[in-house]
Amino acid sequence: MTGSNCNLSLRRSPATEEHYRAAMVLSGAGDALGFRNQRWEYNESGPDIHRELKELGGLKNIQVQLPDWPVSDDTVLHLATAEGLATGRCGEELLQEVASRYVIAMTDMEGRKPGPSSILGVSQLRPGEEGGLPGPLQPGWYRLRSGHALHVHRPQVRGGCHGYPARYPKPDQLLSLVAVAVETGRMTHPHPTGFLGAVASALFAAYAVQRRPIRTWGLGLLSEACPIAWSFVQGRGFAVEESERDWSYFSDKWTWYLEQRGLKGAGPVVWPASYGPAERDLAYKSFSLSGWAGRSGHDAPMIALDALLGAGSDWEELMSRAGFHGGDSDSTAVIAACCWGLLYGTQAVPPGNYQNLEYRDRLESSAQALYTLSHSP
Repeated sequence: MTGSNCNLSLRRSPATEEHYRAAMVLSGAGDALGFRNQRWEYNESGPDIHRELKELGGLKNIQVQLPDWPVSDDTVLHLATAEGLATGRCGEELLQEVASRYVIAMTDMEGRKPGPSSILGVSQLRPGEEGGLPGPLQPGWYRLRSGHALHVHRPQVRGGCHGYPARYPKPDQLLSLVAVAVETGRMTHPHPTGFLGAVASALFAAYAVQRRPIRTWGLGLLSEACPIAWSFVQGRGFAVEESERDWSYFSDKWTWYLEQRGLKGAGPVVWPASYGPAERDLAYKSFSLSGWAGRSGHDAPMIALDALLGAGSDWEELMSRAGFHGGDSDSTAVIAACCWGLLYGTQAVPPGNYQNLEYRDRLESSAQALYTLSHSP
């Protein structure tokens, strides 16, 4: 498939509670599948992963459950954010709540391979204490963390799938969505390439709730969300000079991607003549900062969007593109599967891919709570 169904969301009914549950559960399923208990997340060859998948009997034959298919750190942090947002708190109280849950979440990382940036960032959070969160009271935070912040995948995962679209799903809530994505993203990743990844994936999930055509999402990121993020950074007065210095990489790379796919005009999506697993590995590396596709804040949501454009309503094709490639496959699958669930639900997904998923009950409970919050006066 090459994107023929990428605008089916326009013809779908509004997002329901079931769509929200699908988003949370399938993001976890995508994580477990792309991770494959560390085996596929660190496999640098998409064709090799696809061969192993065929030996397993294909995606329809996989039963995602413990002990062979645990979720990674992505879902653990995902739940920390979602459950923090589900408390209904706002402002500083919300940030303290989420930070507290991040600290607890880091005690559940055995075998889940958390990234060094997340480990370091969370280790320095002191929720409840003055100056315990990143901000003007911690002037050295950016300098300490920026050396790690480009080579990350955690903030965009937290930002996209874990409650922002459910808590702030409406167009007139964009400021709140961006503000929370920036603030929670830079708890561990203060470099713009890191926390703008949180903004990107949060925005895409909100666009999925709104049933906005997928091919417009990238332009919306650059023209709508990024300017708000910059205004917010300036208003907060935290690491403004450093952020301005490092800001352009994210937007420049996204501008390049949109041009590659023909997404800056009104025409059809432009795809390479051949775009199988091997070709996608090369393409995804060209998206990346350092050759590890999906590891940074700019390219994980980029790969997810690429997969959503190409897969349409086909779950297997989505996972083929977003979850089974030679890069940070669990992170890209989390973002793509979240948005896909918001659009299409679980009806077309093999039950074995999610029925016995680790933490399924928590994922569904947080989705229900966030759906209720989003529909409160």
